[in-house]
Amino acid sequence: MNRDHENWKWGMSPWPPEGEPSGKGTKAVTLPRPGHADLAGTLKYGLSDTRDALERASARHTAVVVAAGAIAKALIGQIGIETEGRVLGDDLEQRVDEARADRDTVGGVVEVRARGVPPGLGSYATKDERLDARLAMSLMGTQAVKGVEIGEGFDLAGKRGSDAHDEILRDDRGLYRKSNHAGGIEGGVSNGEEIIVRAAMKPLPTLMRPLASVDLETGEAAEALVERSDTAAVEALAVVAEACVAWELARAAREKFGGDALADFLAAHHGYLERIDWQARTR
Repeated sequence: MNRDHENWKWGMSPWPPEGEPSGKGTKAVTLPRPGHADLAGTLKYGLSDTRDALERASARHTAVVVAAGAIAKALIGQIGIETEGRVLGDDLEQRVDEARADRDTVGGVVEVRARGVPPGLGSYATKDERLDARLAMSLMGTQAVKGVEIGEGFDLAGKRGSDAHDEILRDDRGLYRKSNHAGGIEGGVSNGEEIIVRAAMKPLPTLMRPLASVDLETGEAAEALVERSDTAAVEALAVVAEACVAWELARAAREKFGGDALADFLAAHHGYLERIDWQARTR
């Protein structure tokens, strides 16, 4: 239960709740926060109250993403795909404590790994079918995410080709790779290796020591809106990011294996593995 909802009826509703004391909570918000959708959204839609933009842009939307991701995880789990999201960096707790003491905020990086993904999900044919593009779009569409990489991502730009690509080898057990720089996706298609995706989250824009802004009502310099905020939400992003990855993998698996019932889906998956003899060809 969202117990805080009662405290925000006056600000979240287009119409003041019945019995609300005259004037309480009805004043428009005109102090946009740097780093949020407040100003850009207000300008885009010609709004007089930035709350109409800032609330719709809120990360509360991710609750729906996580719910859908749970269903997606249940589906791909039927074909042996497992996902795991985590926060990278051992110093996160210390950074959060220091930022909280300074009344500031911090961001961070999360990583999602998907194991058991068969080769062949996604496509190299068009950009909107590429699995890596779909994963990147899903994660970049999450509030506060400012960067996404697949596998070693940006680090690959500084390497030579001989060090950047995953050689294909073969022994008596079949084909295998010595490395996974590509993060399990080549040419927009899963290659059978573990899929690795990372997302970088910026610090939250609501600061208890607000940054400089301008009052849109008066045009005068002012401090940005201070309302409610956390010091960090990186751990929450790890959960959301995992849901995003699971959803896109489920979409790609449905496209690949189809079927109107789970039995159809599983039968197509099994037949596909037999055709490519994947289990014997990868580790």
